[in-house]
Amino acid sequence: MTQGETAKPVAPPAPAPAPAPAEPGEIGIEDFAKVVLKTGRVTAASPHPNADKLLVLTVQVGAETRTICAGIREFVKPEDLLDKDIVIVANLKPRKMRGIDSQGMMLAVSDGAEVVPLTAMKRVNSGLRVS
Repeated sequence: MTQGETAKPVAPPAPAPAPAPAEPGEIGIEDFAKVVLKTGRVTAASPHPNADKLLVLTVQVGAETRTICAGIREFVKPEDLLDKDIVIVANLKPRKMRGIDSQGMMLAVSDGAEVVPLTAMKRVNSGLRVS
């Protein structure tokens, strides 16, 4: 450094990105066979009255009507799900989510910035087993 120059502040190094969560180990086909994936048609969708991140979906799964809470409120408008054929986990134990019993789980993909529900490419019957 020459006379009259001042030292430039050095920026601290950027924090290292958080490591990605570890993927679960491999499972056998007998474990996968326990999961029942089915198609369901969304007949109603609305914001959950007691949760900022949840939508409450009414889903027709064959002859059965189910309520499913999905944590997609900030990414998907309720009206965009109406009459869509989605994929759900049909044999998940019901779980109370902020006072509402959720009777399944809607499948979706996320890249971290966006969440996209898994839907059928064309109109299908509700209640079909996904294979």
